[in-house]
Amino acid sequence: MRMPELPEMETYRTLLAQTVVGKPIERVVVEREKTINVPVDEFRRRVQSRTIASIDRRAKHLLFRLDSGDVLLLHLMLGGWMYYGTEQDKPDRTAQVVLSFGDRNLYFIGLRLGYLHLYDAAGAERKLAGLGPEPFTLSEDRFAALLRRKHGMLKPAMTDQKTIAGIGNCYADEICFDAGILPSRRIGTLSGSEWSALYRSMNKVLQAALRFGGYMEHPLYRGDALTGGFDSRCAVYDRGGEPCVRCGAPIVQTELASRKLFYCARCQR
Repeated sequence: MRMPELPEMETYRTLLAQTVVGKPIERVVVEREKTINVPVDEFRRRVQSRTIASIDRRAKHLLFRLDSGDVLLLHLMLGGWMYYGTEQDKPDRTAQVVLSFGDRNLYFIGLRLGYLHLYDAAGAERKLAGLGPEPFTLSEDRFAALLRRKHGMLKPAMTDQKTIAGIGNCYADEICFDAGILPSRRIGTLSGSEWSALYRSMNKVLQAALRFGGYMEHPLYRGDALTGGFDSRCAVYDRGGEPCVRCGAPIVQTELASRKLFYCARCQR
């Protein structure tokens, strides 16, 4: 199972903006009450017949802004994904929440850890207030300064959403590989040139992942040729034992701070 990160959620935002924004939600089905944060009747009353005015992304969250001013705040967490289509072509998977737009539905699938919560605008902002800045808003100096505040190893710092928001397991490993730096390096040992390399790699890897639709395994809708296009371009993540694209040495798969870790022991220092 995978957790969508910044590129995956931004891909979802872009594609959903083209499909559901401006459309009224004709029906709401809640199959799992724990997925939402208010009683089902209230959720249905406040969401059904409303129109999705816009969709924003913040870190790994999507914010579906309704014409009433309410916000549906989505975090897919580990194993969560979405599908937009008809009842006939939907995946053979249980959806925890379904929003219907005429003959097409938006299915929220795999939300055992994830959630689709309903807030007013101020409540949604409070929920997200503790997140760090977005990667693309950072200068090189600010990027290095934020991570230098952390103690310990590089990857746990990069994936701390209160430090920098949106980078998770996959892209931390990909960024470190591109920069030639081990994800397990102690932060205090990085040189100025290594911070510069890491910053350049962060922008390069995330931009490429956005361009190719992230690494999700499932298309958003039938005929979706964008979602998941970066998966085959991952250099190390989920490639344990495969030859390194640079040197041919086998990619190492292990764990760091209870998270999967992938790297090349020959190329990364």
